[in-house]
Amino acid sequence: MKKDIHPDYHEIKVVMTDGTEYVTRSTYGEAGATLQLDIDPKTHPAWTGGSQHLLDRGGRVSRFQNRYKGLKT
Repeated sequence: MKKDIHPDYHEIKVVMTDGTEYVTRSTYGEAGATLQLDIDPKTHPAWTGGSQHLLDRGGRVSRFQNRYKGLKT
């Protein structure tokens, strides 16, 4: 393997949205850095089963529905 091509792998502190913290190893930042999470498994609807709304970005859903509105299953 080539020398000095891999990023530094060190310990950082991760702070969850509820304030809990844990130490892990990562290539993020510098040794001793703190990573403050905005979204984590305790708050994200994909993990919590909360209300899931479909966002129609750029009208994609609307275009799909208009294209296939005559089709019956």
